Amino acid sequence: MNKTKKWLKLVVIAIATIAVIWIIQRYGVSQLRDNVETFGVWAPLALFFLRFTSVVIPALPGTAYSVLAGGLLGFSQGLLVICLADLCSCSLSFFLSKQFGRSFVQRLIGERFISRVDNLSQRHLERNFFLMTAFLMTGFFDFVAYSVGLTKAPWLRFIPALILSIAISNPPIVALGAGVLEQGRLLLVFAVLGAFALALLTGFLQRKQPIS
Repeated sequence: MNKTKKWLKLVVIAIATIAVIWIIQRYGVSQLRDNVETFGVWAPLALFFLRFTSVVIPALPGTAYSVLAGGLLGFSQGLLVICLADLCSCSLSFFLSKQFGRSFVQRLIGERFISRVDNLSQRHLERNFFLMTAFLMTGFFDFVAYSVGLTKAPWLRFIPALILSIAISNPPIVALGAGVLEQGRLLLVFAVLGAFALALLTGFLQRKQPIS
């Protein structure tokens, strides 16, 4: 039953992402793309802030911002914004856990989500670089950053895994927005294959390392 719920969650996320793309495309993405340059630096900064906030406060959805960044800014600029936001926000989450401990994290993200952090911190991800990287590539990477911060793992051990996970997991999602909204076939194929691989990875890790 738990496995079914987890796979249903993946399906819901996929449907929500497609819905966001359709709504944006149907109600004015072309106008936004035509005028985004007039916003200057504010458009990338706004998307950076939205993505950054959605990671530091995991209760907020963040995947849609990756798609939106690709659609509004294009693949290259959108990917840069999302990667920088993830790098900064996950590093901040790690340092907040490391500096202030579990009680502070619980007040920040709420009692509803602290159990996920506790579960992940008990998996000893810090002992296995590749396992830590794999978990950071999944949809619950924001909780992973908090959980690793609660362990004895130093930042110099965490940051390479974070950079590698960001470099692998972000391009397909940003390409999804750029490929669909720009009608770029090559980007779209890359995005679909990448998103499928990430979904398989998430399902495998959730099956092997269940999160309550």
